[in-house]
Amino acid sequence: MRMVAWVAGLVFLLDQALKYWVVHVLQLDRVREIDVLPPWLNLRMAWNQGVNFGLMASDTDVTKWILIAVAVVIVAWVWIWIWRSDAGRFARVAAGLLIGGALGNVIDRLLYGAVADFLNMSLPGWQNPYSFNVADIAIFAGAIGLVLVPQKREAATPARKGRDKTRDGAGKSG
Repeated sequence: MRMVAWVAGLVFLLDQALKYWVVHVLQLDRVREIDVLPPWLNLRMAWNQGVNFGLMASDTDVTKWILIAVAVVIVAWVWIWIWRSDAGRFARVAAGLLIGGALGNVIDRLLYGAVADFLNMSLPGWQNPYSFNVADIAIFAGAIGLVLVPQKREAATPARKGRDKTRDGAGKSG
């Protein structure tokens, strides 16, 4: 579980450091837009009160607290699931990504009342209307990793290997 905690902690710290830099140093919440490598990478401030793409957005405190509670329940569930399972390294890293990202967005809701989204990637001739953040990337990557990771099988012990061969007909003598 140390790997899960380390990955979650690194994601959380990176996410919060970048959000602090963008909001308080660059003052993107006032400037609104900064072109970095147009159109490929831009900073576009968006306060997301909902979930992905602003779904379930509401400026009421009830929605904010429901989204915080859902995130905390998901974090706890993923932590317990990985802790109880014989998860491999890949699954532990994926869980850490998801947990760190979710906690980063929870802190935003507590501090700002909404999630600070600021990364915007577009293409020549097409302006993407949505922004996202490091926590969103980590949540997405972690969730995909947990869905795609194969569950570890029970390691075959020498006694079990012998039983398996006997059942298959192999290993029987004469």
